[in-house]
Amino acid sequence: MSRRPLVLPIAALVLALAGCASTGVAPPVAPAAPPVAAVPAHDNLNATLWLQRSSEAHAVQRQTWRSAERLLDAALADPAWDALAPQDRVAPADGRPAAVIVDVDETVLDNSRYQARLILDGGRFADPTWNAWVDEGRATAVAGAPAFARAAAARGVTMIYLTNREHGKSVVTRANLEAVGFPPVGEAQFLGLGMDTPGCVPKGSDKGCRRQWVAQRYRVLMQFGDQLGDFVSIPDNSPAARDALLGGFDAWVGQRWFVLPNPTYGSWEPALYGNDRSLSDEAQRAAKRAQLQR
Repeated sequence: MSRRPLVLPIAALVLALAGCASTGVAPPVAPAAPPVAAVPAHDNLNATLWLQRSSEAHAVQRQTWRSAERLLDAALADPAWDALAPQDRVAPADGRPAAVIVDVDETVLDNSRYQARLILDGGRFADPTWNAWVDEGRATAVAGAPAFARAAAARGVTMIYLTNREHGKSVVTRANLEAVGFPPVGEAQFLGLGMDTPGCVPKGSDKGCRRQWVAQRYRVLMQFGDQLGDFVSIPDNSPAARDALLGGFDAWVGQRWFVLPNPTYGSWEPALYGNDRSLSDEAQRAAKRAQLQR
């Protein structure tokens, strides 16, 4: 025997509600929704989440490293193949052993957890917190980078880690690299900020002197980085000058130069507000908004 749901006639429902009103008993009221806590805005939220949580970020990283690996044999076989800009090629490449130059942060090591700390704690980049993060040795590998490093090592190609981490962070950084799957990294492969470059006086964090140090010892097959300054010195850090500089090496992009995506920070950002890092967050944001194109 089927069971039918009990249906209260409409008239009876009306009488029941009227009875509540006549006796002074109010019908039940749904509880109010709890207030939503205010979440502070942060300019880096989407960029950091994209790097950490999107399949697309990991796909484009693998795509970059796999594309480069497919060119390794051709680069090795061509004695004229060199990835250093003319101003950095201070010694002939002929007859020198092969190397590739890689930046470290956001190129082979992913520091998005440090960026996440800044977002969650309401902080800004500062040398003490950055150096403390580096000392933890907890950076993860950029997708595809360890596999490329192993492929290069199998071909006898030396990986040079040319980074703006302090040169004194060599030991902890090399240990971090090896812990996430990179082949053993020798001390001479780590060229950090502040290393001695006899005959060349560096300008700030510019990598030109260190690229010239490499030029005296290696033929450079490829360079990898997340900023234009990882490939060539930037004499004028303005958007127009940066575009013109890159345009001069357009044929090398995807052949000898490989750029990894990094929307979280870089020299492209201060170029949008006149390189004046003393500006408040609000002033920087206003200058950046003014650069948007409709």
